[in-house]
Amino acid sequence: MKLQLAIEGRMRQVDIEPSANGHWRLRLDGEPVVADACLLRPGVLSLLIAGQSWRVVLDGHPSDTVLHVGPERIAYRVEDPRSLRQRRRAAGGEGRVTLKASMPGRVVRLLIEEGDPVTAHQRVLVIEAMKMQNELKSPKEGRVTHIRVSPGDTVASGDTLAIIE
Repeated sequence: MKLQLAIEGRMRQVDIEPSANGHWRLRLDGEPVVADACLLRPGVLSLLIAGQSWRVVLDGHPSDTVLHVGPERIAYRVEDPRSLRQRRRAAGGEGRVTLKASMPGRVVRLLIEEGDPVTAHQRVLVIEAMKMQNELKSPKEGRVTHIRVSPGDTVASGDTLAIIE
């Protein structure tokens, strides 16, 4: 099984293959990862990676959620090319696109200005959340018509950050 995961704003390719004795073979961006996974109960995994044990708790909607790995919280999103939502996102669509905050945080930098042209996947702004900086990118080619935030602003999940047409 091949998955595209957006982990902390970065796209990663994960290949998962079952192997002998109930173990799994994993590759992260083509590099092998030796891991043993056991499902303790729905949404809770026990992972053994390089001799270290991790308890992983899935939190939120399956397509856009947070992993709790020990004291760390890692935001991720599963990119399923078969889903209509993902096909629309990949195509960029026509018309206005609203760039929204995926989690609460603080705006660190604006990388564009109102009126600037942008290309698909161009970096637009940086938000700091949980001591991690996340770059938000334009989902399509177009022009930035509105910027609703400034550096230093605190944003909530779902707040509109910019509008691209």
